[in-house]
Amino acid sequence: MSYAAQAYKTVGVNTAVEAATPHKLILMLFDGLLRHLRLSKAYMQKGDLAAKATSLSKAISIIDQGLRASLNDDQGGEIAKHLRALYDYAERQLVHANARNDVAKIDEVIELLEPLRAAWHGIGGQVTQPAQQQASARGATR
Repeated sequence: MSYAAQAYKTVGVNTAVEAATPHKLILMLFDGLLRHLRLSKAYMQKGDLAAKATSLSKAISIIDQGLRASLNDDQGGEIAKHLRALYDYAERQLVHANARNDVAKIDEVIELLEPLRAAWHGIGGQVTQPAQQQASARGATR
């Protein structure tokens, strides 16, 4: 099982992780991260500081143990390097948001990561299509 799948299970998200493609796992991590960011923001605005802290902790875990852990520096090159720096920055902003109840920091992280999630979603067909074509080709040769 990949690091992304393990991280997703660790943060308590109940999904069909084992059946997901690596691409789908990263998409699930982004979805869980953004959901926890929005929840933590709502809890912060309601004054529920315990729930805010729990949600932000889960968001930070998804970044650290999921998204960052799934980067492959050897194959990812400059993209992996830049994503690692972005994830580091986002994590620092969330620690700051938690310590100071700063909604603006959560909004900043959401604004940084939503385009990545959208781009990852957008390449889904390109990622799964070759795998499907390979499976069809294998089926045709049997």
